[in-house]
Amino acid sequence: MRLRALRTVAFAASLVAAMFAATVVAVPAASAATAAFTRTQSWGTGYEAKFTITNDTSTTITSWNVQFDLPVGTTMGTYWDALVTTMGQGVTATNRSWNGTLAPGASTSFGFIVTGTGDPTNCRVNGQSCGGPPDPTAPGVPGSPRVTATTDTSISLAWNTSTGTVTGYRVYEGETVRATVTGTSATISGLAACTSHNYTVTAYNATAESAKSVVVPATTTGCPPGGGAMAAAPYLYPGWGNPPAPATVMNATGIKWFTMAFILSNGGCAPGWDGNAPLTGGVHHSTINAIRAAGGDIIPSIGGWSGNKLGPNCSTPQALAGAYQQVIDAFNLKAIDVDIENTDEFENTVVQDRILNALKIVKQNNPGIKTIVTMPTTTTGPNYYGTRLINQAAALQANIDVFTIMPFDFGGGANMYQSTVNASEGLKNALKTGFGWSDATAYAHMGISGMNGLSDQRELTSVATWTQIRDWAEARGLARLAFWSVNRDRPCPDGGVTSHCSGIAQNDWEFTSITAQFG
Repeated sequence: MRLRALRTVAFAASLVAAMFAATVVAVPAASAATAAFTRTQSWGTGYEAKFTITNDTSTTITSWNVQFDLPVGTTMGTYWDALVTTMGQGVTATNRSWNGTLAPGASTSFGFIVTGTGDPTNCRVNGQSCGGPPDPTAPGVPGSPRVTATTDTSISLAWNTSTGTVTGYRVYEGETVRATVTGTSATISGLAACTSHNYTVTAYNATAESAKSVVVPATTTGCPPGGGAMAAAPYLYPGWGNPPAPATVMNATGIKWFTMAFILSNGGCAPGWDGNAPLTGGVHHSTINAIRAAGGDIIPSIGGWSGNKLGPNCSTPQALAGAYQQVIDAFNLKAIDVDIENTDEFENTVVQDRILNALKIVKQNNPGIKTIVTMPTTTTGPNYYGTRLINQAAALQANIDVFTIMPFDFGGGANMYQSTVNASEGLKNALKTGFGWSDATAYAHMGISGMNGLSDQRELTSVATWTQIRDWAEARGLARLAFWSVNRDRPCPDGGVTSHCSGIAQNDWEFTSITAQFG
């Protein structure tokens, strides 16, 4: 997917009204065209769509506008390839300088994202109906579609009877028909456990089909606790903080997976370890070989706080996905972790979208790979940028497997157990809002990445506290548990915050042993 220039619809009411009125009279009604509405993606709280404008006349059109209304509860968000103004629920989209002229039979389109599930109504293009009068033979739209039951492999729906002559009903997922029935209920079977779906329903007869109903989000049951073998994966940083021999830690603790830091830009959009070493042939590569020889595996962490990141250096989602793919191919990976932490990525909305679109491409090109996004948090959950990241992941259908928060260095939290729980519950609520998930499904897409011992801000996570956090995460079926870092999982009870020990009294590898029992 190409990178889109997004704009926020936020205008003063008086200015909007003036622009709306000016737009209405600017284009003569004689400039005939049609405008076809299509949903391109749907999710529980909104959808992405486009209008395709076609010149159906025998003369060239030099400009166009499309006016429509959105139902109450549905609002315009970002858009592209048009200039958009709103007044209440009314929306007017006018052409840009490069797509206003249409030769006879030519077409162009503009896209947008809305919050809500209602489709546009009362559509006019250049002052005329977008597609002519509705087919009078079509049935009415099915009312009140709803989920009535879910299992690990099926979702059952019901809806109210349509008006008019009805032969049957079709259940759609996107543009694909999932069921055709004569009654007002259907069950879609053969689904995977713990997967999310969005359905619409239409009525049809021998001559026509109704418009689609509102979107119904649903999720199958069967979300597994934890994330399988790779669920417990503390950070290991070769070449920093007197790194231990991986086999020593693995034999002492039972840990099998490590999250290995850090993949950065090795010049432009080229990936490399620490931004100054090639992917293969160095200390990171030899460490990976040692871990695998001992029966374990790794998840590379791409990003982090310091250094020159790939996200800002790769100019397009496709280029960034290519950089991720180099890492995947170099080590035949089963998962990647993108640590969106510093302001150059986390607080840069363009880079956020680039990363999400790149991860969407990675998922499409690597069936079965797990994608993890790690981000900072407040004591009550994601901040504005974290919430935006979640909502954009839903809007773009980036298919992220795990959203992991880092509940430390948040300038507070004397009780690190309670602060971690509060932050995690805030993440759960943000995921439920963004994706329409249940509690269980949201937990199954969550991770915690703590900091053992003393944090940089001297917040104390003791061995006992980390055990509590692990048990809380285990009980709720979280998908990931990690900490920063194995290099620091050694005692130094003098209270120092260093790279080679935790700053507290503990046994060697005690946090790793606790983590190894997760999942």
